[in-house]
Amino acid sequence: MAQRSAEIAHLTRSELLIELGSGTSAKTRLLLQALRAEGTLREFVPVDVDPTVLADASQALTAEYPGLRVVPFVGDFEQELPALGADGPVLIAFLGSTIGNLDPSARASFLKLVSAALRPGDCFLLGTDLVKDPARLLAAYDDSAGVTAEFNRNVLTVINAELGADFDAGKFEHVAVWDPVSEWIEMRLRSAVAQQVTIADLGLTVSFAAGEEMRTEISAKFRREGLEAELGACGLRIIRFWTDPDRDFGLTLAQPAV
Repeated sequence: MAQRSAEIAHLTRSELLIELGSGTSAKTRLLLQALRAEGTLREFVPVDVDPTVLADASQALTAEYPGLRVVPFVGDFEQELPALGADGPVLIAFLGSTIGNLDPSARASFLKLVSAALRPGDCFLLGTDLVKDPARLLAAYDDSAGVTAEFNRNVLTVINAELGADFDAGKFEHVAVWDPVSEWIEMRLRSAVAQQVTIADLGLTVSFAAGEEMRTEISAKFRREGLEAELGACGLRIIRFWTDPDRDFGLTLAQPAV
């Protein structure tokens, strides 16, 4: 992003920037700065499900970029997108590599939603983690410090808090597996003992055998040819594809095919 933001701004000359899953919009500032320097950007719409984070980020951005209209949109980007109200070109950005957490059918639905929102001349900027040595991936998703393990087990803590469940996170082990066919990392939680868990708000009781696993997340990795096929199936064509020197991460700029 640091190296390509000016080029992206020049290619898109966007009047409206929409960022999906924006959070604090930390990475987006590179694009905002470049589009402001290009002299085209008038409005920024950060999209996120967390209204508090959106409000804080929008307030900070309004102060940082005088004259820029910041219009936060609270919603699930897999279900709906904000209306594109700009007369000029629009850029929809989905940065990081969050798309890798969607399975193929969910990705297709999401990309069709994006494609339907774009008009001729609009663009879609997509960040993806690329396929690499499985040993490196497994080392990242099962790190020796246990950071990812705690992240994974935290889903149980959230379910306890939000749905009145009684998971004992200490009785589940973190597991990371590389699936070479789907080319994704699966994160799982393995029950260390035979146990029964109740999720009160759902009226659900689940029994786990010792060693039984449940999948908590996927993190798909991509190749350019696969991206081209998935985007093409949803009516989008790649106009630029950038990677870092080690080809670990990709940025794809796409437009409606017609």
